[in-house]
Amino acid sequence: MAKPTHANPSNNRSPRHRAREFALQGVYEWLLNRDDAAVIVEHIRQAHGFDKADGEHFAVLLNGTIANAENLRAGIAPLLDRPVSELSPIEHAILLLGAFELTNHIEIPYRVVINEAVELAKSFGGIDGHKFVNGVLDRLAAKLREREVQADRQK
Repeated sequence: MAKPTHANPSNNRSPRHRAREFALQGVYEWLLNRDDAAVIVEHIRQAHGFDKADGEHFAVLLNGTIANAENLRAGIAPLLDRPVSELSPIEHAILLLGAFELTNHIEIPYRVVINEAVELAKSFGGIDGHKFVNGVLDRLAAKLREREVQADRQK
């Protein structure tokens, strides 16, 4: 599994997508080193290309995911085909971020949250990691946003 490097986002990525890329890097760093969230935020804010990211969304995602990691893990654990401890750090970070957005940002459609997580998995994860991320977050969305998912599937 390749360590995410500081993104050099291309011009076709939205500020929100860039924020998610940088948040992924921060959660990955936190999972590996358990550094303080404030230290990680300041470190990543210095990264090349950060000025094109939605800095507020980045900070909310990173700080919220780290602060709520145990509850987020508890929500995704029953949906996994293996223990959380066996997840790659990238998949683990992406699932935590996706679970945080599904739980705390109901203004973002669940399909957008899942699609963004899948794109992160394609960019930074293993060969079929995006399929795994998609399946877990799809099941989580059905639990957390049952009405929204049902309405969407009836279209």
